[in-house]
Amino acid sequence: MVFDARGLEIALDSYVRYVDTGTIGKVVDVKTEEDIEWVKLDKTDLWYCSNLVELLDDKDIKKSTFYDDEGGDEIDVEAMKEKASALEDMQMDSSVAEGGG
Repeated sequence: MVFDARGLEIALDSYVRYVDTGTIGKVVDVKTEEDIEWVKLDKTDLWYCSNLVELLDDKDIKKSTFYDDEGGDEIDVEAMKEKASALEDMQMDSSVAEGGG
């Protein structure tokens, strides 16, 4: 058995979020090495320490890209709005860096 940061059991095919970066993925494998529990996520194909991920409910799962990698055509409109808003709020400043020479 492998447990998340809140002590909830993580099962294969469940969705988790890596708390440091917000990466969300489906658990495709689990292992324990030297008393450390690990989960492997489908999106990154990387191993994450299980006490640094959070188990997600279905309502918490939201597409993090504009398109479905599985070949579908579903678009996450809210994610597009959030990214557009972030770009609009960004301010440019010419005094941040200067070229050498």
